[in-house]
Amino acid sequence: MREAIETVKNMVEMGLFNQPRKTEDELRSMIRGVSAAVAPSLGDDEIEQIAREIEHKQGIKAGLGAVVDGEGFEPWLDDAKPNIEPFYWNRYQKLLLQNGLPKDVVISLDKVTDTILSRLGNPSKHVPWDRRGMVVGHVQSGKTANYTGLICKAADAGYRLIIVIAGIHNNLRNQTQARIDEGFIGRDTGKSQETRKGPNRHIIGVGHFDPNKTPVSLTNTLRDFNKATASTNTSEIDSYKVPVVLVIKKNSSTLRNLLQWLKDNSARGDSEMIDQPMLLIDDEADNASINTKYNKEEVTTTNRLIRELLNTFHRSCYVGYTATPFANIFIDPDQDDEMLAEDLFPKDFIIGLDAPSNYFGGNKVFIEGLPDDEDPTWLRYIDDNEDVLPVKHPQDFVVEALPDSLVTAVRAFLLTAAIRKLRNQEHKHCSMLVNASFRNPVQEQLRNRLHEVLQRIQNAVRINGATGPKGLADPEIAALKDVWEAEFKTCHSSWSEIQDALHETIASAQVVLVNSKSKDVLDYPKEVRGKPGRKYIAVGGFALSRGLTLEGLTVTWFLRNTKMYDTLMQMGRWFGYRTGYEDLCRIWMPAEAIDWYAFIANATEELHAEIHDMETAKATPRDFGLAVRSHPASLLVTARNKMGASTKVTTLVGLSNKFVETSKVSIKPADLSANVDAARSLVSKLVEANKEEEQTRWGTLIRGVPVDFIDEFLAGWRNAEQSLTTDPGPVRSYIRARSADELKTWDVLIPSLAKGEPDTTLGKPIVPATRYVDLHDLKHEFLSFSGKRMRVASRGVERAGVDPLKADAAEARYREEKGKEAGERVNYPDSIYRRERDRGLFILHFVKAKAPDGKEDAKEASLIPAAPVVAWGLSLPVSSRPAERVEYVVNAVRYRELFGDEDEDDDLEAALETS
Repeated sequence: MREAIETVKNMVEMGLFNQPRKTEDELRSMIRGVSAAVAPSLGDDEIEQIAREIEHKQGIKAGLGAVVDGEGFEPWLDDAKPNIEPFYWNRYQKLLLQNGLPKDVVISLDKVTDTILSRLGNPSKHVPWDRRGMVVGHVQSGKTANYTGLICKAADAGYRLIIVIAGIHNNLRNQTQARIDEGFIGRDTGKSQETRKGPNRHIIGVGHFDPNKTPVSLTNTLRDFNKATASTNTSEIDSYKVPVVLVIKKNSSTLRNLLQWLKDNSARGDSEMIDQPMLLIDDEADNASINTKYNKEEVTTTNRLIRELLNTFHRSCYVGYTATPFANIFIDPDQDDEMLAEDLFPKDFIIGLDAPSNYFGGNKVFIEGLPDDEDPTWLRYIDDNEDVLPVKHPQDFVVEALPDSLVTAVRAFLLTAAIRKLRNQEHKHCSMLVNASFRNPVQEQLRNRLHEVLQRIQNAVRINGATGPKGLADPEIAALKDVWEAEFKTCHSSWSEIQDALHETIASAQVVLVNSKSKDVLDYPKEVRGKPGRKYIAVGGFALSRGLTLEGLTVTWFLRNTKMYDTLMQMGRWFGYRTGYEDLCRIWMPAEAIDWYAFIANATEELHAEIHDMETAKATPRDFGLAVRSHPASLLVTARNKMGASTKVTTLVGLSNKFVETSKVSIKPADLSANVDAARSLVSKLVEANKEEEQTRWGTLIRGVPVDFIDEFLAGWRNAEQSLTTDPGPVRSYIRARSADELKTWDVLIPSLAKGEPDTTLGKPIVPATRYVDLHDLKHEFLSFSGKRMRVASRGVERAGVDPLKADAAEARYREEKGKEAGERVNYPDSIYRRERDRGLFILHFVKAKAPDGKEDAKEASLIPAAPVVAWGLSLPVSSRPAERVEYVVNAVRYRELFGDEDEDDDLEAALETS
């Protein structure tokens, strides 16, 4: 029955693609017509089910992104289209629709890839050119689909050599090759090596729509580029009747081989190879293509060889794809003018991709799904690991047992697989990710301990799972039910149905080790209805941290402490699309990692918004590079990149349209006292000025406050050395430069809870807010509010003082951008209000610090000040002089002492050494 439903639904969706949107009645009539022809057994209930699924999919939207162009851009694609037959693109478009991609998302992809292609060189123009660009997406949001579409359109337009540089590991390169096989080539390149019998043998993906004009692939799913293999294809390549494509690993030996082969081929007289227009797509462009934090000679070599490859062609294009806008390509240069000297700098264009409305990403998980005063939606806390699996552990660490939270996560994963079977998704793959160590020997032990746990549960279910309520006498089955009640009771209300489905669902589940030393295979065959999908618990480190897609990922147990923005975001393999099972997803993490992700998610959202702002302002890629490098959050990245080279790091930071606050406060007695005095003095001045006070949901708002009041407070503030962005010197410099115009007057907000015992220490009754602090930081004599999330203020506080009509309009725009329905609950980011500000907002906090729940009796908790402490924040409006920046100096030695050195995975080391 389900197969018939899928057949009818796919046929209807394909038929709807080029038609106007149907009314509810028209859609149902069309479904009945198709059903009558191919599946007459479907009844009214099934017809209605198909209609609702199609309507839900039609509600998924994707924006068209934003474009920042370099100087001298001349669009060419529109004029060239009459002479372009979209053969490869039409095949790919049909495949996307067949695979279930929503119609509006396919239309958006069509338009965005046109936008990118039109910024590449025109392949029909026989003059030398080279173009450099970057596409900024989101982790696991469909970048591969985007550049596969770009490849198809580039081939249609006349590009004859297309090179895709994938990750530094074989598994990612192989996975990327498989995607190109399906979406562009149309045949399985790995199996095609076995035999050449029959013209349509090993046809896959787009090849089923039209197997003609099959591109030549010099790589396959089994092996990377090889000069000997490539040379056997020379006769095919010389003719150039079809495009030539390569998917290569990002390492020096492969690049050298390719360069030598190209030169040898040219030396034999085939000058046309070098004259052919070449498109180079650099996937994960911030990883090893540039001189990153690893500072290895190998990375420099990779960068040089990519540039040499580009320079081998008279007509070449470089398009770097990344999901981490803080990529070091924007951060490493010490001087502004050195940024453009970098050969891989995207001087010609930067395109920001909008994630579709159903994207399960950082904003949804760590901003919307992490309310201030409620339990997280998808996140769960790891707080039981230190005794059995500490975050920091030596190479010879012995894993004798697993944390209870990891065993709970395994049970949760097995339950999600059973629930998905009950939702008729049994043919779908299901995965769990365990990323808990960067050391390969420890990963292997984790694999073994997890295998023992899995086998114990499988045995219990096999023996007692089918015995109904009696089965609950088995402790393993009882434990599964406990996890169901805690996590999934609202997702599937019948425990008996789940228990009955467990054995058939989990019997084939297995634990797989994914690293450079492992011989385990993580293989996801094509999903076929009627055939059970794979159930994997994948254990690994770096190899699971970049690019590799875990199909049907529902549960993650993540125990890492990296502080690098790009590394941390790339480890987010749980991001992506979870249609039909988003409610089942769970992510276990330490509180510190959750807070870091929340902070980074906010900063990354701001940078994506910056691309849109710069498009409107007609800014250049150089401007965006400066914006990334001067974002306040870049202080953390810059300090970590350069702290090994010097004791102090100087960075220029822009504060236009930014929010800064004292997420860290000194608890040295003299500093606490001085800061209370500064706050008391400010409150006294406000009272004496007799300014009108407005009571808001956050506290008391005073408008029209002279800038001198703010400056005097900051002059008296004793900053915690660890609070990088709130150093009073640079902040005061920024404000003073605008004190005669943009920041002449301010709004001041003094937050106070609606209920509680008022405190009059500051000369005004204030009910202090309560914030938990990181106990680890207390020994360094400072409070770290809300852990690494680094927030004192409640969400939404930057709405204070903004014109209500402007704030409402900003919220409406945000809802529309995110595809939110009217009445649907939305956690709005404060940045949308900041853009509407007419004047600066100064927030004076009076905060009671507390230990995290469950840690009140810890020895460190005694160091928390008994009295409330002063903190502050600034919401700065958009400046008319946004390029003006102020100088911050970071004590790199102190930074290392606090945050430690970056872990380097065994896998990463091996990849760099052997490449």
